[in-house]
Amino acid sequence: MNLREVAWRVFAEEYNSSTLEYKGEGEKPVSYIITPLGAKINRMLIVGVVTDIEDIGEEGKPRYRARITDPTGTFYISAGEYQPSAAMALSKMSPPAFAAVVGKSRAYTPEQGVKYLSIRPERIREVDAEARDYWTLETARSTLRRIEGVREGLRMTGPSTNQLMKLGYPENLSDGVVRAIEFYKDVDVSRFRNCVAEALRSLLPEEMLRKRTDEAPAEAKKERPRPKKEEAETKEDELHEVGVGADEEDTVLKLIEAIDSGSRGAPWDKIVEAAKGKKIDKVRLEEIVASLLDKGEIYEPELGMMKKI
Repeated sequence: MNLREVAWRVFAEEYNSSTLEYKGEGEKPVSYIITPLGAKINRMLIVGVVTDIEDIGEEGKPRYRARITDPTGTFYISAGEYQPSAAMALSKMSPPAFAAVVGKSRAYTPEQGVKYLSIRPERIREVDAEARDYWTLETARSTLRRIEGVREGLRMTGPSTNQLMKLGYPENLSDGVVRAIEFYKDVDVSRFRNCVAEALRSLLPEEMLRKRTDEAPAEAKKERPRPKKEEAETKEDELHEVGVGADEEDTVLKLIEAIDSGSRGAPWDKIVEAAKGKKIDKVRLEEIVASLLDKGEIYEPELGMMKKI
């Protein structure tokens, strides 16, 4: 299976604070935007409110520019003839609307010292408030993970990728953190921690947020309740009822949706097992999943888990 770029989840404040560009190595080098918290962004997944859509194209060459806000700021996206699916979605959308966007990071430098960041969307889909809230929570969790990575790096004398990986951080984040510390120097992690708090406050009243924060350690110790036998059987029945779709991609999408517990996503090993029952072997499944990821139909909320957008 070919390596694919992670669709990072970052808040607008972190993304728009980025000024470091990095190009990888190889025959077809990949370009990255590296954030102050070490996210090496080539692809990203954002979910927010589309507040404005502007048609800036010419006759026969549609092009749309839009703004999408999250609790910390605004993302800027544009789609034209080379992103027909995204352009079509924007043309039919009426702001304000919740939307999920999978796209590539873009940087434009009109003059020395000035850099504008945007997103070139691969896929845009209108979603509901629940999807937006879920993205906000997952992005908050990912941001806190990067903050801790930067804090660990700043404690080191000459931080290295290997040192951070030994502490349990993935290679792409470890490499990004090292480059971020070298470029941005003393990263103000408290600023981004405040952004996370602000994002969470947008979901919960302040009193409830404080209560949950205070109770978090105790709650974390509690064992998650096991699903009742009846619930487990119902989920199994749903999986068996998934038929072969119009094509293999449709079938895999339905399997992921049926397996998904509704929070973390569908485990890869269970997808492989279910696909075998639909006469789809592991090699073919990997190809299908790679295609679905590229199209923005699914994403990886965490390593080894798949979730339908």
